[in-house]
Amino acid sequence: MKIAIDAMGGDYAPAEIVKGAVQAAQTYPETELILVGQPERIAEFLTTTDCPRNLSVREAAEVISMEEHPAQAVRKKKDSSIVVATRMVKEGEADAVVSAGSTGAQMAAGLLGLGRIKGIDRPAIGTVIPTLEGGKLLLDVGANPDAKPENLVQYAIMGSIYAEKILGINNPRVALLNIGTEETKGNELAQTTYPLLKGAPINFIGNLEGRDLPFGRADVTVCEGFVGNVVIKTTEGLAGALFQLIKEKITATTVRKLGALAIKPGLKEIAQMMDYAEYGGAPLLGVNGISVICHGSSKQKAIFNAIRVARECVESQFIEKIRQELPPLKK
Repeated sequence: MKIAIDAMGGDYAPAEIVKGAVQAAQTYPETELILVGQPERIAEFLTTTDCPRNLSVREAAEVISMEEHPAQAVRKKKDSSIVVATRMVKEGEADAVVSAGSTGAQMAAGLLGLGRIKGIDRPAIGTVIPTLEGGKLLLDVGANPDAKPENLVQYAIMGSIYAEKILGINNPRVALLNIGTEETKGNELAQTTYPLLKGAPINFIGNLEGRDLPFGRADVTVCEGFVGNVVIKTTEGLAGALFQLIKEKITATTVRKLGALAIKPGLKEIAQMMDYAEYGGAPLLGVNGISVICHGSSKQKAIFNAIRVARECVESQFIEKIRQELPPLKK
């Protein structure tokens, strides 16, 4: 198995990307990992003493920044790290690509370089969100702001396969994110999608309200990209604000500081449960190849876990599983 890693993508690239790749190479000696990017910058964080034999570097001279228009940059910068890494998957030089760079650029590279799986109209960006019942999948979180009902049905099927094959959830519960649990609730998109989901080959449990997400009452929650993106960023902001508030309040006085020592282990466990780095990333669902998207602020642990996800996608033949499930949907 060979996995291409975009060494130049992300807020902490290439330092944290290299660290995560080194850890993964040491953990999975049977997997060949290829850091794609500018060799001179990668070399600053990769010495000959800590470079495992199954870790190599593939040169890519250009970098796509977060500020650039994704599709235009992908077309223009043919030698950028994300384009080269994706091309390696297309040409069979790698089985998967992992990147923490521009999500838009990775999606454009996936669409232009890998193409869509037959039967998929538009891809979806899935993300694993922490809940009281463990990691659950939310999609789409930004690939397609103006989805159609058939898009959401395709997302549901792909998400169900991912939850089963990668997250290890048997017969995953799939829900439609809505403003109420009743079948007649929601806008035209939600009301039209509901009966289609009922007839799809999934374990559809109905509508789910936003307040139910943190409790893990569905294993896969489907929505259009505009709503999903707002949900995920609101959740991240709320979690950050809550932990900051807790820290301020429990250290406000000497007595509280003493009490904080007693609950510190519990707070660490909570922080670990809510840490996106534990899940690493999720594949861009619907493209004809494995392209794992990581959080832009990913550090070593997140990159390591993203590589683990990529390995699991390859081992489970994830793309082939999607192909097998989709034909019943086609007219």
